[in-house]
Amino acid sequence: MDLGLKGKVALVTGAGSQKGFGRAIAVALAKEGCDLIVADIDLQSAKQTEGEIKNLGRQAIAVKADITNSQEVNDMVRVALDKFGKIDILVNNAGAATPPKPFIDSTEEEWDANIDLNLKGMLKCTKAVLGHMIQRKTGKIINISSFAARTGGEHATVYTAAKAGVLSFTKGLSTEVAPFGINVNGVAPGVGLTNFIRNASEEILDELIQKTPARRTTAPEDIAMAVTYFASDISSDVVGQTLSVDGGLT
Repeated sequence: MDLGLKGKVALVTGAGSQKGFGRAIAVALAKEGCDLIVADIDLQSAKQTEGEIKNLGRQAIAVKADITNSQEVNDMVRVALDKFGKIDILVNNAGAATPPKPFIDSTEEEWDANIDLNLKGMLKCTKAVLGHMIQRKTGKIINISSFAARTGGEHATVYTAAKAGVLSFTKGLSTEVAPFGINVNGVAPGVGLTNFIRNASEEILDELIQKTPARRTTAPEDIAMAVTYFASDISSDVVGQTLSVDGGLT
């Protein structure tokens, strides 16, 4: 099936980790014909993903960007436009959580860290790209949330609140920008063996897998396929939806 992605330009945040969702998303889009801006706070890991995409015969550029820093976000978008002249697809994938602990023991600094990265960072990236998309009257924005946005998350309450904000923002923004030919949707992954889970104990991970009807973790490729669908022309009439890809956990 031709997904209509050949020659499109995609910006994927948090695409450096070699076992993360972002890298798999970037590679999947490249395989469908996209050129990539690979953004990550770790430039060296972003360059690894950049190299992999170039080996697939597509253009790519690695950019260091802390999405909690507005200046770095704006610089990231400027570099992308200077290189490719357009951004067709934005995947807001970058995210992380502070180590799990009861809310009563958490600090305001930890609240800020969770909200700044998982919610405000996404807002900053979206706003930086949105004016360009509105001007061109075309674009796809895909926001990565979490299964925990729907279930709540014990010992990760502020992180899950931020990810629930991603769900709500996705639905709200989608109706604002649909008249401009821009589709905003989201993907809510299940438990994945990515860098994100490194702060959770083996006991917590086993418990989550046992709660998952498919009895397995969510692979980066599972998320990449869902994102590719939302980035493609075949989802042009899908607006404001967040797809759960979690083995039945929710």
